[in-house]
Amino acid sequence: MNRRDVLSLAVSAGAATKMLPSSVRAANQQDSSELRIVDTNASLFQWPFRRLPLDDVEVLVEKYRSLGIKQAWAGTFEGVLHRDVASANRRLTDACLKYAELVPIGSVNPELPGWEEDLRRCHEEHSMPGIRLHANYHGYTLDDPRFAKLLKLATAAGLFVQIAATIEDNRTQHPQLQVPDVDLAPLADVVRQVSGARVQVLNFRPRGAAFEQLAKTTHVMFDTARVDGTDGIPKLVESLPAGRVLFGTHAPFLIPEAALIRVHESDRLDDAALRAVYATNADTMFWKNGV
Repeated sequence: MNRRDVLSLAVSAGAATKMLPSSVRAANQQDSSELRIVDTNASLFQWPFRRLPLDDVEVLVEKYRSLGIKQAWAGTFEGVLHRDVASANRRLTDACLKYAELVPIGSVNPELPGWEEDLRRCHEEHSMPGIRLHANYHGYTLDDPRFAKLLKLATAAGLFVQIAATIEDNRTQHPQLQVPDVDLAPLADVVRQVSGARVQVLNFRPRGAAFEQLAKTTHVMFDTARVDGTDGIPKLVESLPAGRVLFGTHAPFLIPEAALIRVHESDRLDDAALRAVYATNADTMFWKNGV
């Protein structure tokens, strides 16, 4: 399938999206011939350093509908730099309630006092299925005991944990706010110590020793947003046990069409593999603990 085919397919699927019921469970019962797409890596509101073409929530949702993306797991850019994380998560939840496609993924910053209460609110008040961490912007490492505690508490509550390896390429960062990528080297050891943990690494270019260790670690998933190369995503799928690669666009920071094209650039993914990357793997991670 070439680039024109995939974009035509996406637009056709998008027209049908408007007729979908709002329930995610009902969506799972649709005709199996339909190509369902779940974006596991989206963010709402404005990135503080520049305006993005899709940083208006309504515009972003319309783009998803036009491309046939049925569901998007949405974090909040406000959770990256705002100190009042509770308010940021509340605004995120309120925005997501307006659109059936959006699933709120809360922010938690273990560097701030009362972060356990923020985690509790994500689970009990906002009914979020997971949380998203920005360890590099929040100033802690993954061998910090607070991260291990957070992962244990989130897992006990039935929440999955997303770790954004990066948000913005350091070559385009503001000169007064240079933030390196998250060092993922300690992650494998921490995950192995937390039975039942579900962790997804976002915006990661899968290579090097850290990836080799994470590839051997059960229940660590990856998204597709920053996977390079024509055959990058098929190679990633083939290098991991089944179920470990989930579609992610990093929208609105990146345009979602780019992620769709990268998935289809190679003919090495058959129909079953495409469906797994686009939705089945995400559904398994989402519903594993009955969320």
